[in-house]
Order: sequence, then C-alpha cells, then structure tokens
Amino acid sequence: MRRFFWVSIGLRPMNKKTIRIGGASGYWGDSARATPQLLAGGDLDYIVYDYLAEITMSILARARAKNPAAGFATDFLDFALQPNLGEITRQGVKIIANAGGVNPLACAAAVRELLDQQDISLQVACVTGDDLMPLLDEFANEQITEMFSGDACPAKASVQSVNAYLGAFPIANALDRGADIVITGRCVDSAVTLAAGIHSFGWQRDDYDLLAAGSLCGHILECGTQATGGNFTDWELLQGAFENTGYPIAELAENGDFVCSKAEPSAGLVSVATVAEQMLYEIGDPQAYLLPDVVCDFSNVTMDQLADDRVLVSGARGYPAPNSYKVSATVADQFRGGTQVTFYGIDAARKAQAFAEACLRSASVRLEQFGLSDFSETSIDVLGAEAHYGAFAQQHTAREVVLKLAAKHEDALGIGLFLKEIAGLGLAGPPGLCGFAGGRPKPSPVVRLFSFLLPKERVAISVDCNGKSTDCSETTQPTNQQFLAQRPHDPPSVEEGQHTVPLVKLAYARSGDKGNKANIGVIARKPQYLPYIYSALTTEVVAERFAHFLNNPSAESVERFLLPGIHAINYLLHDVLGGGGVASLRSDPQGKGFAQLLLDVPIPIGDKVIELLKER
Repeated sequence: MRRFFWVSIGLRPMNKKTIRIGGASGYWGDSARATPQLLAGGDLDYIVYDYLAEITMSILARARAKNPAAGFATDFLDFALQPNLGEITRQGVKIIANAGGVNPLACAAAVRELLDQQDISLQVACVTGDDLMPLLDEFANEQITEMFSGDACPAKASVQSVNAYLGAFPIANALDRGADIVITGRCVDSAVTLAAGIHSFGWQRDDYDLLAAGSLCGHILECGTQATGGNFTDWELLQGAFENTGYPIAELAENGDFVCSKAEPSAGLVSVATVAEQMLYEIGDPQAYLLPDVVCDFSNVTMDQLADDRVLVSGARGYPAPNSYKVSATVADQFRGGTQVTFYGIDAARKAQAFAEACLRSASVRLEQFGLSDFSETSIDVLGAEAHYGAFAQQHTAREVVLKLAAKHEDALGIGLFLKEIAGLGLAGPPGLCGFAGGRPKPSPVVRLFSFLLPKERVAISVDCNGKSTDCSETTQPTNQQFLAQRPHDPPSVEEGQHTVPLVKLAYARSGDKGNKANIGVIARKPQYLPYIYSALTTEVVAERFAHFLNNPSAESVERFLLPGIHAINYLLHDVLGGGGVASLRSDPQGKGFAQLLLDVPIPIGDKVIELLKER
C-alpha cells in the first residue's frame, strides 16, 4: 500500500508520481456499497465524497433550525464511516468529504465521537467559513442582486441558507497538517479531489494547467457511477449489472494526467464514451468553467482507451482564478404539491387530461371560497402520451398513462385544498383511474436558488485541526488578468445528405442542470461524424426541439460550444427548467432526460457516413 512519509507535522509529504483516488458518493443518498467496494478493490490513497446540492443545503438548514447539533449528511457517519473505519485505518486511506453541510463543526465532532467509540486514533480536520448567514443584513443593505435573473435580494426571513462555494486549498492545508479525515461545508464538488493533488504534489496557486487537470479529475469522480456506465447512452451494454456497477477510481499523476478505472471486481464500463459523457455533465462554456481555484478550459482534453476499463485523460488548460466566490442562497418561495395517478384502457390519455382539468377547476373554486388567490403555476403531464416531446409527439392512442398533476401557491392552505380536491374527485372522474401510493401527499415548501458573486476577501475561512484553528482566507489578491480562450474552428462543411439517421446512431449524449439552465453534451461516436452533427444540430434546431420547455424559444436561448479534443458539442439552454430543482413543477426538473429527447433528431448524412456506419 502506498504511504506518505512525513518530515514533520505541517510540512508536505514527499512527492509521489501518482495517487489513487476513489469517488464514493455523487449525492446524499448514494449507495452504501461504495465505501466497502472501494476499500476491497481499490488500493487507494484517498476516498472522496460529494453530498451537497442546493436542495440538500435547504434540507440541512431546516434540520439545523430544529436541532443545533444537526445539519450535516448523516449518511457519511452511518454508512461510509461507521462500518468501515477499521479497514480505512488499516489501509491508511485519507477521507475527504463535504458532508458537513451547514454544520461542519458538528459533523466533525460526531466523527470524533465515532472514532472514540471504536477506539481508533485518526486526526479529524474541519473547514469552515462557507456559511455566510451572519452577513445577510450586509447583503440586503448592499442591494445585492441575483447574478442570472437580476432579482433583488430576498427578505431575510425567507432565506434558509447562504453558502460560498469554497475551493481546494483549505482542504489541502488540513491534509498538510496531518489530517486523516477532512470535513467541509459547501465547496465546489471537484475541490475534494483537487485538494488531494495539491497536497500530494505541492501544486501552487499559479500552476493553472495542473489545477485545471485536478479539477477535471474531480469532476469525473464527483457523480460516482455516472463515470463507470451509469446513465450511459449505450445502457444495454450494462443490462443486468446496474446493481453491481463499480465506483470510479482516478490514478492522478503529478503532471495532471489521470487514468480513470473502477473498483474491481465489479460490473460497469469505463470507456472513452462513459468518461466523455461525464466530462460534459452539468457544464456550460467548456472554455470558461469557473472554479474558485482556477478557470478551466476543457475544449482540447483528449481521452485514450489504454485497456479494458482504463481511460487516460489529459490536456486540460487553466487560467487565473476569479477574484470572487460564487455564493448561493436557498430561499423559501411559496408552496407546491401534486400527485401521480394511473389511467388505463380506452382513451386513457384523454381521460387523464379531462380529470386533471376538472381537478384544477374545482380547486380554483375552493380557493375563492376561502378568500385565497389563484394558483401561481400549474402543471399537467400525461406521461405515456409523449408529454415531454411537445410538437414532436407521435400521434397514437395511449392505453396506459400516468397523470402528473401539480400546482404552486403562496399559501400552504391553497395547496392543501388542491390536494384534497384531487382525492375528492377520484370517484367522480372518468373510468380507468387507479394508483399505488402510501397516502395523500402534503404541501411542501418551494425552495429557489439565489446566486451572486462576493469578493474573496470578505469570506473568512478557517481550518480546525485537533482544536487548533488556522486562518485559510485568501491571503493574496487573485489576478484580474483577463483570458481570451481562442475558440475552435468550426468543423469542415459537409456534402448535402441523401440519407437521414437518428442522432443516436452517430453520437452519445448526456444532459444535466445548472440552476434554471440545462446542458446537453453530444459526443460523436467517430470523429468523421462530428461535421454532420454540427451542421444539422444548429442552435435553431435545438431551440425548436425544446420550445415547449424554454421560457423564450429562440436561437438566442441556446448556446453551442465545440470541444474538438473529444469530438463533441455542448449545448447550453437558458431558462428551460421551470425554475429548476424543487422550484420547478416539471416531471424532469433537472433536465436529466433532455439528451434522450435530442438523440432521435434526424441527421442528414452522405454515402461516406453510411459506409462508416456499416463498419460498427
């Protein structure tokens, strides 16, 4: 097993040429098998965990409001550490996790208590400073506005959490001081991995390309099995093996190159395609991927299949870090509720639509009777009748559908009346209604995101290690140097296509959310296909495909970016998710299935591509 040799506490370990990092969590709720699987088959130096999303922060904030000792991801203690601490200690694996949520000090205290219970001696460090709730009054006085919508600063009483996205250097500081387990609050997802590289190799703040490479490594690991075959376009290659998919491992080298693999023995697939899909997941402009430690350019990243389940990733470029942190507040904004019921038999879709409209009419009458305003938003999706396809839905008669009916209201009582009317019309509506549920749903608070930029010098970061606190705030002013990444040349023009094939024949695709934006990454299966895809999938075509989701359907609502290194295109769709997260009433509020809607777009091709397709 690899080991570091310490000169003295506080100094960096002797450099190694390569470190092995396992990614064990993509969100709060990931499988409990991850940590033991990685320990059994990983031969690791580090295991990293990403638990936090914006909705997670709001949930944890409400938990802390009820109990000052709560507010962190309890799964980290119950499933990652408690059953595995003995083996973690035996192997000498370092643990880095943003499990601290809105209460990292309480999380660290709970970890120390767990270590005491098992009579294990490991050093625990905690990074704090991301929680900016004490600055709320200052933000209101400064009239801070939302960085995307321009909305005014929300009322203090409605704010549930305010957190800066911290970087990797405070975590590296904790490792430098001898920590075996590092707990953070909100940080960028990739920071837990980048910190391992900074600590192990002595990377500095101006090693921009290395910081970008380490960040990309973290971006590949941060979603767990999505890099090893999960959500993969060619999912049938893994059919029957989903439950045994291996968690990802990155072998990160001192020069920033890394090899993606997975814990063995396990199922899954690590290929150029699976890793490329994950690289494009939830990014915007690939030449301006802004992180607190570096601005990344992934446009010329290359990937090479070295062997089965081993992919070499190289070529990330970096630029000076921004001089501000991104800050995100979660804001309570109205209430929502809804349900799903099934209709089957003759004219199932028409019956579902009629039932939904009757429920909304009846609920509106009840609102008026109680002196309440009408709903601020409603949503009807007849799933099974191609509700997600909009104008591109096929004309056919569905005999089995699921009706998803939801609404928003400023008052929880309004949603309660709405849900009661749905139940009350169950015996009065069309035939064929059935369902399986554990009881009537309840109103739930809507949480929306409010994001803005804050100068780094206003964020006071500390690292607590064994009761000793060290200031890790930004001690040097980041440069304001502007970078102008040269945009890649468009692919060469192609001959007029005599044939058409669905995009899925030519490409892989992965989609995800960025607040109220969504991205769709499209990777050509062969380099020769890229010009045809680029020619056919213009911003106008993509905007038309998603017109029923876009707030303002037009070519301007879609941006297109080229990544020649992996023969890919990234599309960024603005204002497309109905608010995104729990602020949205959509069936897919995070755009996870958007790539699937794009993959059947017909692409004109010529005879040369037909011949290439025959070679598959």
